[in-house]
Amino acid sequence: MTPTHHTTTPALPSFGNRRNLREEITETLRAAVISGELRPGVVYSAPSLAEQFGVSSTPVREAMLDLVSEGLVEAVRNKGFRVTELSEQQLDDITHLRALIEIPTVRAIAEAGVDPAVIERLRPLAAGIEDAARRRDLIAHVTIDMEFHLTLLGLTGNTYLVDTVRSLRSRSRIYGLVTLAEHDRLVPSSHEHSDLLDLIEARDADGAEQLMRHHLNHVRGLWADKG
Repeated sequence: MTPTHHTTTPALPSFGNRRNLREEITETLRAAVISGELRPGVVYSAPSLAEQFGVSSTPVREAMLDLVSEGLVEAVRNKGFRVTELSEQQLDDITHLRALIEIPTVRAIAEAGVDPAVIERLRPLAAGIEDAARRRDLIAHVTIDMEFHLTLLGLTGNTYLVDTVRSLRSRSRIYGLVTLAEHDRLVPSSHEHSDLLDLIEARDADGAEQLMRHHLNHVRGLWADKG
């Protein structure tokens, strides 16, 4: 199949000169793939992406190679990088695995109880997810959402669990975010993160489990909506 070439400019931020540039670009491009800002089947060149970032092509090319190793994009010789497309079955399998890990883990965290100071440190992330939704900044939304959930799961002290969920979340696709944002329905959905913190703070394990299950089922519906 002939690859589709990049014809529209994705909504990417400008970085300029900043520390850990490669890591920041990798994180941003990963979120762009997950959110659908970078579309499956489209070939993106490092120079064109670098121009929008306001940086040289080198860190962008290095970042894209990081995503190649993660299976999010594939190199197209002499052209650039193409976002890989996942089947519905593959996305179903990813969501199923996430549910097996994340739902009981969140329940266990609520049952064990969390220091109120830790909850307060998580609240700015929850608020940041809503703010990004309000601004319709899908890349920031996905990035902060990832940080929120991984930080929450990190309360278990199980780094293998966190790394596994990070990998699964990185391989997800949530194309329906665009539709939700366009219809101003992303903010109410994003508020689930604050609600989850309230339930955990109250040590309501049943409520936290139910909300986490609803949250994942909601995401499962979103990746299927390619708009």
